[in-house]
Amino acid sequence: MKQIFFLLFSGLVFSLFSQNYLHQVLIPNEGYYDYQTSTQGAPVTIGSFNPSTQTYQEVSTINGMRFASDLIIEGNVYYVAADTKILMYDLNSHALLDEVNCPGVRNLAFYQGKLVATRGEYVTTYSSYLHVYDANNLNLITAIDTVQGPKWAAQNLVVDGAKAYVAVNNGYEWGNEKGIIGVLDLNNLTYGNELDLGPNGKNPDNLVKYGNFLYSVNNKDWSGASVSKVALDFSSNATVNLAAATGCGTSALRDDKLIYQISMQSDLNTFDIALMNNIGPVAGHQTNYYELAQEPLSSNLYCTETDYVTFGKVKIFDQSNVELLEFNAGVAPGTVAFDVRALANLAELTEVLVVSPNPCNDYINVNLKGEKRLVDALGKNVLVSS
Repeated sequence: MKQIFFLLFSGLVFSLFSQNYLHQVLIPNEGYYDYQTSTQGAPVTIGSFNPSTQTYQEVSTINGMRFASDLIIEGNVYYVAADTKILMYDLNSHALLDEVNCPGVRNLAFYQGKLVATRGEYVTTYSSYLHVYDANNLNLITAIDTVQGPKWAAQNLVVDGAKAYVAVNNGYEWGNEKGIIGVLDLNNLTYGNELDLGPNGKNPDNLVKYGNFLYSVNNKDWSGASVSKVALDFSSNATVNLAAATGCGTSALRDDKLIYQISMQSDLNTFDIALMNNIGPVAGHQTNYYELAQEPLSSNLYCTETDYVTFGKVKIFDQSNVELLEFNAGVAPGTVAFDVRALANLAELTEVLVVSPNPCNDYINVNLKGEKRLVDALGKNVLVSS
């Protein structure tokens, strides 16, 4: 009973004191496109998971696109990178607000009214692999050409201050993969100061920031994988090969560690970014995942699963790797984006919170006036009382 009381108390503290809450989780379902027959087996859709009601629904369908590769939330809108288009939606109604053609769009980043997009496509050469748009209306501000900008296909983006770090991998040209981190100045929109990660750092598939460093998970030439650590000012960098890796299927930053999976395997592994070495497999995970993302408030881990043709699932784990929930999510659920919002009309508490009895059985008393909410680990309301 003492454990039950602790869980309830944690819920009350969260509800009374937290300044933010998780409103929804947006997931682009990449659909299924048959490249052999050039037919769309399942369309690209956008799904929304409500953590309070623990329900999932499709909120938009993007017709005519083979896949979707990224989704980011900014203010009251969200942006989707889908094959040959960038689309802007209202965050509440999910109404399509605007769209722009951008063949080969891969990843997106936002900075002070600007939307940065990387590009790349199989057996396709572009005159620009880096675009910048007006985030309000998706008008193209500049397409940085291959003379002034990246010379090969680019993928992930990390924004830090007024700089966008760009992972240039040329991953669509077999045998000519690159491992370059470039910098886009977001104020004057000039690109430069590239860093080559070396032969073991080719083909960066994921790029994250922690502290004063960037970390990239690299697929090399698809026969191996590595992790690179790069100082934000490029003053130092190091690359470590992942033992027995034949390419990483997915990876994400979880607290102060990287978690990753080797392609086609079901073990979830942990990599210590401070020591730059493997720690070992994570208990409780024996599924081949497609995408991984840590929710910023509860630190729950969202893991997506798919066979790429017929189904998609999302599993949610707590910090102890206990599975909290599983739900269906279209086909090939990809990027997981968290819509975190501020609680409205939250008054600062000046009284001491007293909850009794302790331990509790059938009821609890809370001394403070106003609405109280008991929430579980997913943010679902267990009890609401005034």
